[in-house]
Amino acid sequence: MTTVGETAAATGAAPVATALVEAAHVLAGLGLVTAFGHVSVRHGDSVLITPPKELDLVVPDELVEIPLTADALPAGAPPEAWGHLAVYRARPDVTAVARAQPEAILAAGAVTDRITVLHGQAAWLGASIPVHDDARLLRSAERAERAARMLGTSDALVLRGNGALTAGAAPGIAVTRMWLLDAACRIHLAAHGAGPVTALSPEEITAWRAAAPPLLERLWAHLRRTAGTA
Repeated sequence: MTTVGETAAATGAAPVATALVEAAHVLAGLGLVTAFGHVSVRHGDSVLITPPKELDLVVPDELVEIPLTADALPAGAPPEAWGHLAVYRARPDVTAVARAQPEAILAAGAVTDRITVLHGQAAWLGASIPVHDDARLLRSAERAERAARMLGTSDALVLRGNGALTAGAAPGIAVTRMWLLDAACRIHLAAHGAGPVTALSPEEITAWRAAAPPLLERLWAHLRRTAGTA
């Protein structure tokens, strides 16, 4: 197993590792994961990813490095690291990926094949959020590649019966989008249970997405404080 502790001095990974670990701690602190979940970041030609353990207990020396071109996972990597690799390979614009299983996301994924945008902040996840209709764990390259294709240009993907993947320009933004996806799914379930809904128009979605970068950073700062890591 190649860990950041072994390579940080040579690769300059230490600041990246610190940001990744904080994002993992926030994901856990917000209650979006239990014993399962992981966060990763693109670092040069490799991916740094949290090990398969409770995310609030992860420390930088435990992060696992995986080449982007890997055809086998190194010892110590979470078996679903294939999902992260597939997203990075399909989306050069993505720098970080979060993986979690919030209950609202599991519930929404069981009743629809696509989450529509019902409020402005949900537009920061994409024009809509697709639902991957395969509840099996992403423990093979082929299965993960199919999920990444379903993600398309969105920044979030619901995995039916299996949680979600969210993407971002930094680990904190990927985690922020997981929090937003959980909220979007709760709103989806509440709104559809109440009666007919009105989704945002394409023009409204475009306006919200254009405003996203500084507002996502502001929300990430709030989530850091909420989770007690700031």
